[in-house]
Amino acid sequence: MRRAIRAALVVALAWVIPAGGMSAAETDITYQVLDFADLDGWAEDDHSAALSVFRETCGDMDDPDWRSLCNVARETTDATSFFQLFFRPVLIRDGASGLFTGYFEPELDGSLVQTPRYRYPVYQMPPEAQMQRPWLSRREILMSGVMAGRGLEIAWVDDPVELFFLQIQGSGRIRLPDGRHLRVGYAGANGHEYRSVGQELIQRGTFSAHEVSAQRIKDWVRSNPFAGEELLFTNPSYVFFRNVTEVPADRGPLGAMNRSITTMRSIAVDPAYTPLGAPVWIEKAGRTPLHRLMIAQDTGSAIKGAQRADIFFGTGDAAGRAAGAIKDPGRMVVLMPIQRAYALLPDLIQ
Repeated sequence: MRRAIRAALVVALAWVIPAGGMSAAETDITYQVLDFADLDGWAEDDHSAALSVFRETCGDMDDPDWRSLCNVARETTDATSFFQLFFRPVLIRDGASGLFTGYFEPELDGSLVQTPRYRYPVYQMPPEAQMQRPWLSRREILMSGVMAGRGLEIAWVDDPVELFFLQIQGSGRIRLPDGRHLRVGYAGANGHEYRSVGQELIQRGTFSAHEVSAQRIKDWVRSNPFAGEELLFTNPSYVFFRNVTEVPADRGPLGAMNRSITTMRSIAVDPAYTPLGAPVWIEKAGRTPLHRLMIAQDTGSAIKGAQRADIFFGTGDAAGRAAGAIKDPGRMVVLMPIQRAYALLPDLIQ
């Protein structure tokens, strides 16, 4: 244990700002090193739970200082001391206010064979979609028959609306009639830009901005089947899937680090500001405040900015309802290796 601690400190103290300095984009970012006493609720959190999640992905981090700390993490039995000894909280700002949202892993009912009930296919990516960018639009893929008879179906599900939202989430589980589960993950897309159907409904005047939610959209599409189908076609982006066999069905889905993520301990971040695998202290306000040490293990196309995070709420309908209710302000503080944290301060960079 002591040898691992010494090795981690040697590597951490050797870290310096890369040659060439900081990029122009980074000059607008501010960094503030905080004390752990500045983190509201730090002492009350379960640091052991966060350490367990940190161990899941820290070995996949590229930098030597992170890998050394990962070795220490695997040996330590005192989670609180580990974080407080080797890390410093860094508040990173880019001028935008903090925003927390939630995401989840959908669970659909489906079958490995097509039946009158299960008739909406979950497709693998065809070879030509990988070579031509952009490829066909959503409407063309579903209406032209180009996918038929090619054996590209992974499974069939019973609800086209849930399938649409599965594509937005990018991964999910399919519950088979015999009780087994099939997990599918993102394999690629057709290259068209994503267009929000929620924004489309707002622009049409169907709903106001504060009324729109995933559940409200689903209900509207189901109540207006023909207009609803046309609404979904306004999003030309189409996501293809693969059968995920690396993760047991009872564990969380794969995140951006290709490891299983953990309910209420994993977040999606913008890796331009927050290193994937880093511990992140969040202080989410709103109706259900959440102050907790999370691990940055995922990304998302809508997650942009230094103070932007998406909280993983788990799998299934209940998780989806909880995630959909979250759109709250707050702040997030990245725990950085000590020397890396202090090297970000301007007076130490000059």
